[in-house]
Amino acid sequence: MTISHNLAARLVMVCRARNVRLATAESCTGGLLAAAITDVPGSSAVLDRGFVTYSDAAKAELLGVPPGLIASAGAVSEAVALRMAAGAKQRAGVDIAISITGIAGPDGGTPQKPVGTVWFGLADLQGGVISRHVALSGDRQEIRAASVIYALNLLLGATGL
Repeated sequence: MTISHNLAARLVMVCRARNVRLATAESCTGGLLAAAITDVPGSSAVLDRGFVTYSDAAKAELLGVPPGLIASAGAVSEAVALRMAAGAKQRAGVDIAISITGIAGPDGGTPQKPVGTVWFGLADLQGGVISRHVALSGDRQEIRAASVIYALNLLLGATGL
C-alpha cells in the first residue's frame, strides 16, 4: 500500500463516521487526488465530485474563478487556490472542498514561481477558506504525488483527525 492510499483510507473512514462530504478542485494533479480517494471502497459516501480544472477557462466556468483574478494573480497563486476551493464547495454543496494549483514541470516555471510551486485552498466545515503553499522538488510525477499526499493530510486535519 502506498502512503496516499493509507491516508485516503483514513480520510474515507473519518468522513464516513462524521458524515462529511468532500469535493476536489484539481489543476496540476489532474484528478489524482480524486482517484486516490475513489480507490478506497466506500468512498462514494464521502466524495461528491472532483473538478479537474486544468485550463484557466475551466477554473472560471466550473468554479467561478474570475478571469481577471487569474490574469492578475496567475493561475498558480494563493488567490486562485482560495477561489477554486470556495467555488468547489459552493457548487458541489459539500462540507469541505480542497483545491490544488501548481507547476509540476518540467516546463512552466519562472524565477518567481519555479517548478514545484503548489498552492492549496481548503474550504472547511466552519465556512472558512485557508491556503497553504509548498515548494516541492522532484520530477513531474514526484511533484504531483507529493501534492496529493499534502492535500490528503490537509483534508484529514480539516476533519479533526
